[in-house]
Amino acid sequence: MEGGARVSALWVYRSAAGPGLSVSLRSRRIKKRPKQGKKGGPGDCPAPAGPGKAEQPGGSQLGGDAAAGPEKGEQPGAAQPSRGAAAGPGKWEQPGAPHTGRGAAAGPGKAEQPGASQPGRGAEGGKLGRSRKGKQRDGYMDPMQSQTSGLQDIPRPQLAGVAPVGVGRGASNPRPQEPITGPSLHDLLQELGQVQHSRHRAAKLFEWLIAPISPQQFFEQSWENKPLLIRRHNPAYYQGLFSTATFDAILRDNDVQFGVNLDVTSYVDGTRETHNPVGRALPAVVWDFYRNGCSLRMLNPQAFSATIWHFLSILQEQFGSMAGANTYLTPAGTQGFAPHYDDIEAFVIQLEGKKHWRVYGPRDDTEVLPQFSSCNFAQEEIGEPILETILEAGDLLYFPRGFIHQGDCLPDAHSLHITVSSYQRNSWGDLLEKLLPAALQMAIEEDVEYRQGLPVDYLEYMGVVNSDVVDSRRGAFIERVQNLIKKLVDYAPIDAAVDQKAKLFLHDCLPPMLTEHERALSIHGLPARWEDGDVRDTDIPIKKGTQVRLLRHGIIRLCNERNGMLLYYTTENSRVYHKEEPKYLEIDPEFTDGIEFLLSSYPEYVCVETLPCDTLDDKISLATFLFEKGLLITKKPLLPM
Repeated sequence: MEGGARVSALWVYRSAAGPGLSVSLRSRRIKKRPKQGKKGGPGDCPAPAGPGKAEQPGGSQLGGDAAAGPEKGEQPGAAQPSRGAAAGPGKWEQPGAPHTGRGAAAGPGKAEQPGASQPGRGAEGGKLGRSRKGKQRDGYMDPMQSQTSGLQDIPRPQLAGVAPVGVGRGASNPRPQEPITGPSLHDLLQELGQVQHSRHRAAKLFEWLIAPISPQQFFEQSWENKPLLIRRHNPAYYQGLFSTATFDAILRDNDVQFGVNLDVTSYVDGTRETHNPVGRALPAVVWDFYRNGCSLRMLNPQAFSATIWHFLSILQEQFGSMAGANTYLTPAGTQGFAPHYDDIEAFVIQLEGKKHWRVYGPRDDTEVLPQFSSCNFAQEEIGEPILETILEAGDLLYFPRGFIHQGDCLPDAHSLHITVSSYQRNSWGDLLEKLLPAALQMAIEEDVEYRQGLPVDYLEYMGVVNSDVVDSRRGAFIERVQNLIKKLVDYAPIDAAVDQKAKLFLHDCLPPMLTEHERALSIHGLPARWEDGDVRDTDIPIKKGTQVRLLRHGIIRLCNERNGMLLYYTTENSRVYHKEEPKYLEIDPEFTDGIEFLLSSYPEYVCVETLPCDTLDDKISLATFLFEKGLLITKKPLLPM
């Protein structure tokens, strides 16, 4: 029966592929095929969106290993997030394990992998050069492919020592490591539901995520700078976030589609391949792939898992940037993705089993904090790792965008990890891409100097062909251009450009997941229903004395655009990255002060009659309108009139 079931599963996926698609037999015989030429797997390594890569952000969504798409991890130049009014939830103990500082000169020693050769070490690969058209990146869920230039004989940037936390460094008489403990995820999420300010919730959740490292230490030493390894010796630390059993239940209970929600991948003899059939990912087919050595990457797991949705919807406010995720399930003794780097900040959270990781520093300055993910690299292109370790359940590995990485399973254990990612396309350069065109357009409209014609003879002395010509006219021309560029600063609509970035962030965001208490205080708690042949309790009884506040700090943004004031919001976003168009409301000018008042008052409740609108009717209308869209909650449940 077992053999028949396996043949049946293979037949199913061949039938689904249809005659127009080539189906690789490697799905069943990965370990026995001869070497082949390299094939790049599209979108290997996250959202996001939708914040989502680390083995693989963003991918279809951000969250590389982490967000949707190839593996990733989503905040450059960000001010240090506030840690909240109160101390983080629960204390984290680390007895007998001193914190390691920045002064370490070398990364941790290489982890041993007895009985298992390094996958792909001897593989034949392409030379390091400017053109890599033959490879596709193990990237985050990003639709844009990057063409990166590999430059030989350029020294790598020097990195400060990468020191693992929770690992004894003494060469003699090492002390046994005791587990780093903390509240369970379930208890933590319950506790966070009592925190009034959503930014404080996010800060406390992030504090738990990277404990025992403090957020201040993390942002000062590791963020966008170097990898961080946290060993906890506590397999249960992240328990409840996701599991293989949860993955199996999702396959059985949901319409999971190959290539949309799930990727089947392999990396053997230096070749990265994707084995996605067409159609629904049925359990029999998926587990047959896994049994034959394929890795399974779930994109946008927050679309299927309420716990991951809850986790990421809180965390996204910590970064002010989409937080995405991908999950990776890898069989023992295999590797699913080629070496690559991502365009997101990656937090690799080991949930089950263990995995051997190698992380490599950027090879030159062009790969430091890259704007886009890389192609797949051959082993000989990447040099020696600056960090090599085995992650076990409860451990965390962070690395910035631009750090090449690869992970493979040891022969004796499978691996399940989730990569949480953020900060995709959230740099100063990305802001200037919004700002400079707007500044130029405004300058052209308001300053006649930008509209004056070019010299009639400028083609005679300008251009590359004339770059070595000595001509006074060239100097005058270049000086004029430089002066016009300097004047652009006076026309730069910086706040408007930031609002455009905020608008994109709100489109990337996950919708807020309401606690039971919040549901009772929101539009979802009203008892409107069909009963005894008629509708009941449909009125929204908001009065002048009703106390209201915004549901979350980051769910709305007022933007002044050409067609008026628009209020962008997140409460009607999809859990699937960018499944919906951006949600916004047109706001009459007389109501903008009231919305700004609600923003500045958060998280305090205010009486409707105190809203700065012209009339009491306007105040009640504004509060009712925002309440109906799920943007406001009341201090007490509304009773039907």
